[in-house]
Amino acid sequence: MSQILEARDLKKVFGRGGNLLRASSLKTAVDGVSFSVAHGATVAIVGESGSGKSTVGLMVLGLLDPTSGVVEFDGKPILDARGNHRKELKRQVQVVFQDPFASLNARMTVEESVTEGMIIHKLGKNAEERRERARVLLSQVGLSEEALPRYPHEFSGGQRQRIAIARALSVEPKFVVLDEPTSALDVSVQSQVLNLLRHLQKDFGLSYLFITHNLALVEYLADEVCVMRHGEIVERGTVEDVFDRPQHPYTKTLLASIPSPDPDHHALHTY
Repeated sequence: MSQILEARDLKKVFGRGGNLLRASSLKTAVDGVSFSVAHGATVAIVGESGSGKSTVGLMVLGLLDPTSGVVEFDGKPILDARGNHRKELKRQVQVVFQDPFASLNARMTVEESVTEGMIIHKLGKNAEERRERARVLLSQVGLSEEALPRYPHEFSGGQRQRIAIARALSVEPKFVVLDEPTSALDVSVQSQVLNLLRHLQKDFGLSYLFITHNLALVEYLADEVCVMRHGEIVERGTVEDVFDRPQHPYTKTLLASIPSPDPDHHALHTY
């Protein structure tokens, strides 16, 4: 299976206190991270807060320049993208953030939010065609066209995340970064959104980079997993291999912390 995205030796160093020359003022957030995502597949990056996983996501999106290393999308470096190529990259690589209320513009209607990207990328011949596209997208994420004239505050957290997903899909991307897409939602709603993401991946042939701290969700959604700690990948492999035969002590600790539905067991795995 060919790769749609490849990251090689990513490193990100942040300066502290405005002094980039003193070693004591530097913080290495990501150090030598490499992975790839195949067409139509989901790779999860898992780790606790501060592990560097969200920094990796920002570099993949082209929103943060790496200190060193390369990110290639469809064989072309993201950093070198200019002009029309950069604009096309922004269309093909989309993101769904953790908090849909923060990521959606409170002053824009659902229709305006979902069609904004279409206007920027010149998709749809006119406003009516774009509105129809928005209506179809809302239907695909489980919302009716009655949502179009309404504002984000009128919806529940799960509904807002569905709107954010529709907005991401509105520009017909190939690749979507899912940055903790369910962590701000009630547990009862999380499974609905995960099911939706799986169905959309199948329907549209999407590739996902799934960033999360929750290994229980990884087992459900991902094909491969990279476990991050202190800016480095300490373990990687298929979900089956990592869950059934974890090698690194940190991975074993994360797996042991997953709640179990069986009251006689405190976790899905015990090592």
